[in-house]
Amino acid sequence: MSTENHAPVVNNFIRSIIDEDLATGRRSSVVTRFPPEPNGFAHIGHAKAICINFGLAEDYQGLCNLRMDDTNPEKESDEFVEAFKQDIAWLGFKWNGEVRFASDYFDRLYDYAVELILAGKAYVDDLSAEEMRQYRGNLTEPGKNSPYRERSPEENLDLFSRMRAGEFADGSKTLRLKIDMASPNINLRDPAIYRIRRVHHHRTGDKWCIYPMYDYTHCISDAIEGITHSLCSLEFEDHRPLYDWVLDNISIGHHPQQIEFSRLELLYALTSKRKLQALVNDGAVTGWDDPRMPTIAGMRRRGYSPAGIKLFAQRIGVSKSENIIDMAILEGAVRETLENDSPRVMAVVNPLKVTLSNYDAAVTASRSAPFHPHHPEFGERDVPIAREIWIERDDFAEVPPPKWQRLTAGGEVRLRYSYVIKCEEVVKDANGEIVELKCSIDHDTLGKNPEGRKVKGVIHWVSAEHAIPVDVRWYERLFTEQRPDAVRGEDGEYVDFRQFLSQDSLKLVPAYVEASVLQAAPESRFQFERLGYFVTDRYEHQPGVKAVFNRTVGLKDSWK
Repeated sequence: MSTENHAPVVNNFIRSIIDEDLATGRRSSVVTRFPPEPNGFAHIGHAKAICINFGLAEDYQGLCNLRMDDTNPEKESDEFVEAFKQDIAWLGFKWNGEVRFASDYFDRLYDYAVELILAGKAYVDDLSAEEMRQYRGNLTEPGKNSPYRERSPEENLDLFSRMRAGEFADGSKTLRLKIDMASPNINLRDPAIYRIRRVHHHRTGDKWCIYPMYDYTHCISDAIEGITHSLCSLEFEDHRPLYDWVLDNISIGHHPQQIEFSRLELLYALTSKRKLQALVNDGAVTGWDDPRMPTIAGMRRRGYSPAGIKLFAQRIGVSKSENIIDMAILEGAVRETLENDSPRVMAVVNPLKVTLSNYDAAVTASRSAPFHPHHPEFGERDVPIAREIWIERDDFAEVPPPKWQRLTAGGEVRLRYSYVIKCEEVVKDANGEIVELKCSIDHDTLGKNPEGRKVKGVIHWVSAEHAIPVDVRWYERLFTEQRPDAVRGEDGEYVDFRQFLSQDSLKLVPAYVEASVLQAAPESRFQFERLGYFVTDRYEHQPGVKAVFNRTVGLKDSWK
């Protein structure tokens, strides 16, 4: 989204609005904000919003604030605040000044509520939540006024002050705006803007027992911060008249413009923090940063790069139309960025022992190989050979299929960066399982083609003597259904999305890898040649001691 982050600028309807605002003088600068609720970790939908808000601010030499919408204290915590900060910084974005919080404005929000009460535009209501729903009406029927709607400003102010003082029980009273119970927009039917809730707040402690509602808080927070373009997802489009009404009816000197874009729905994933929290609570995943989770922390641990996530955000675009995206688009963007930036090494994940019968330490030589064919600055490493090597079991076929170009009984194949070998004998156990191949080396083929014949196949391998054993976590998609939370049963009700958890989303695979990776730092990305992209685990990989890899994505989209 940003030229600084090396993504091309792509025009969209938000840019057109900003361009017109700047050209006409309606706005002299661009100030955006990213306002998550700290009740979970950021997911791929947040990543899209982060790239839009921070990217636009960068492109227009403006500012982007990071503000935590902490008006719902039951589910919010400092842990989630820190997670958002880490994720945004990891993506490469910088917010303007210190992190802001809606709770920073609680006193001012209260004062504006008093102002609305004194103007006769807000009242204290005694209806219960259920009664309020009954009075609200529906899409075809208008609502009806609360019997408490005509209380005087003086009585409302007294009751509101006593709400703040803690005189009333939780849920017994609310403060509502006095707008229009017959409005075709249900959001304008006297929405509640304060409720009584005795809950400890992660920042304000027990100072407050009343908390403002999101729709009231958000627009005022935007105005206080001087936001010019308040970008949000499309479900808030019907809330925009309320956003404007609040700002038009209080004495605040700035009025941001709310602009909505379609939210991201990613197939084979969930973009609901509540449902992701359920997976964590149930133990279906190891935590919010499980590499199978569509959270930014999970994608980071899996080995996705910031560049790959930004490229994905740029490719899916910004629009008001439905934004349902196949997981393959995300994986493709990640794969494209990793291809150029990842050193390449050889690894074997389904090993078959090969004994090189004519190996001679005095004659059989090793070669060095580049870490990347197009980046000599990545350097080279030695690729040692020994009498015993490991190859992929899938690279041998006793009865080869048509067009087979790998190893078979009596056939030849080239070892990557090494010799041509020929399979002379297949060794099986008592059950008929192949346990070993005995092969001979053509010592005249190191770095050159054999004379008088053509060997087409090339396979990867590692030296059994030199390679290191590693733990590989082989990750696949977490769900078997494209939209796991949108499947209905025979009764028409939604089926529990947890029924579609894949039993194959994680396999623990012991493997052998070139020894050069052992010293790699955590979060080092590699291409295992012919296998895919892998990353040393952020927490459990121990350089020089224990190598732990997570599979990031395959070399091509082969998932079915």
